[in-house]
Amino acid sequence: MRNVFLFVRRYFNFLFFILMQVVALYMLFSYNRFHEAIFMNVAGEITGKVSKQYNTIEYYFNLKKTNDLLVEENQRLRNLLKSDFLVPDTSTQVLLDSVRIDSLELHRRYLYYPAKVINNSVTSQTNYLTIARGTNQGLEKDMAVVSSGGVVGTIVNVSANMATVMSLLHRQSRVSASLLNSGETGSVEWDGKDPQILTFRNIPKSVKVEIGDTVVTSQYSSFPPGQPLGIVERIENPDGSNFYLLKIRPATNFFNIQFVYAVKNLQKKEQDDLEKATYKQE
Repeated sequence: MRNVFLFVRRYFNFLFFILMQVVALYMLFSYNRFHEAIFMNVAGEITGKVSKQYNTIEYYFNLKKTNDLLVEENQRLRNLLKSDFLVPDTSTQVLLDSVRIDSLELHRRYLYYPAKVINNSVTSQTNYLTIARGTNQGLEKDMAVVSSGGVVGTIVNVSANMATVMSLLHRQSRVSASLLNSGETGSVEWDGKDPQILTFRNIPKSVKVEIGDTVVTSQYSSFPPGQPLGIVERIENPDGSNFYLLKIRPATNFFNIQFVYAVKNLQKKEQDDLEKATYKQE
């Protein structure tokens, strides 16, 4: 307390001057409309700038929570996609007074699991991602992996709480794809050179292809059909071949990928068992 009194005593004149200035300004702005209007404009502008900076800082520190909420929302929306359900042909025709009776039942085919990317490579010819989700969280080997942009890769190894994904940027990666416009089917792969260019093969030259056409996963792929793979950027016409060589830009940006979705095909086992049984009969 003694130090406070000494401080006031030492700077009494300066503090008294400041107090008088505040009183004078208050009276000026309170009883003069012109000066009051100027003060309100300046104060409003300063307050707005401060609030804007505060909101920017607050938004930055809430980015993680925002991303988590967006991932959860995307998971719910993806699990409601019409393409994730298969409608088996269970219609039955009964001849009764010329009335046809049909019965359709929806069966879920795909289920999406969100996962955070904790490691990623793009500079090798055999690139992989590591995601923070494993068998304890429902993942299995050979599950497809997609992002909000498009196809990412396939799970090749799984531990209790992690999984490694063979990236689309891998020399051994092959994805059955089709042109969105025509539905013509081919194969998308990577030549190990430019991580921003994929190769789309086996499209006949009789098919009309244009730069800018969208390439998606086909119905024969291990991925859900219609997942974006890329955009046609260059059309090559090799001599002595009946097929185009299309260069496409990947739909997924592998340089900054942070969240992905592992896709479980709930009907994969049934299909595999049926096909294996069929091959054994030959």
